[in-house]
Amino acid sequence: MTSVHPPPVPGRELSNPPTDGISNLRFSNHSDNLLVSSWDKTVRLYDASANVLRGEFMHGGPVLDCCFHDDSSGFSASADNKVRRIMFSHGKEEILGRHDAPVRCIEYSYAAGQVITGSWDKTLKCWDPRGASGQERTLVGTYPQPERVYSLSLVGNRLVVATAGRHVNVYDLRNMSQPEQRRESSLKYQTRCVRCYPNGTGYALSSVEGRVAMEFFDLSEASQAKKYAFKCHRKSEAGRDIVYPVNAIAFHPVYGTFATGGCDGFVNVWDGNNKKRLYQYSKYPTSVAALSFSRDGRLLAVASSYTFEEGDKAHEPDAIFVRSVNEIEVKPKPKVYPNPPA
Repeated sequence: MTSVHPPPVPGRELSNPPTDGISNLRFSNHSDNLLVSSWDKTVRLYDASANVLRGEFMHGGPVLDCCFHDDSSGFSASADNKVRRIMFSHGKEEILGRHDAPVRCIEYSYAAGQVITGSWDKTLKCWDPRGASGQERTLVGTYPQPERVYSLSLVGNRLVVATAGRHVNVYDLRNMSQPEQRRESSLKYQTRCVRCYPNGTGYALSSVEGRVAMEFFDLSEASQAKKYAFKCHRKSEAGRDIVYPVNAIAFHPVYGTFATGGCDGFVNVWDGNNKKRLYQYSKYPTSVAALSFSRDGRLLAVASSYTFEEGDKAHEPDAIFVRSVNEIEVKPKPKVYPNPPA
């Protein structure tokens, strides 16, 4: 009788996962608390280290994004067009404001003290969460976008907005009257995710066609010469390339390397500066829908959740895995220079 070896462990699976597609997950900047948004109309708060569900908050529609304010509160973006503030300790929520269509993205800017939302109504809105309840008193500004907003990312006072139609707008939060830069994605297909480099020099952009572009804010010729794009999350089968959407990008907070997650069920770790793949984790049960490193980079949360890229079909249940990150997986390898000639 042959022995059957179990598959490699993809990390610790969190108990009480969402019952429908996972739209995003985020680690807190202050603890190992993990916030998870889902199409099952909930936001869940976990203690990822203890594997404990701390709170569950029901919304009026699928929740498309979430973010922390601090460890006592967070914010959510929903398909019912509403932006909510969630008070974890009180188990309560309040409406911060509304859009005219589903709210796809939400970020909290510590630099500006504002909540920023992007919607399929082709607008970006900024909110002051310190104001009294009510849309009129908390809305700081509304900024039209060329198309539906698909992804947002912040670094310092810089905000990058990626929309349908491959548009990319770069804003300075201190002057939102117009974009600092208007760009077009260097990738030929629909944008899935944008994430700013932790050092503030640029951003990574992924597409549905298994590619990631590395871009720089500095418009000088020298800086723009450094940008590039690379193929990932694809395989060859029977002589043809099978290409998978790249759903998620997450930068390591210590080393500046980054992980990508795709519809192939894989998570890859990349050294963008040296243009190398550092690591590939064992395959997850279904599409990788979202990724987040903890504040110190010791943990990586992975949402294994079918994203319906092949339509409605039987698929593995949605799950959240939290894996411990080894330095060898995320630390750039030093360049080896040949010995000079004698």
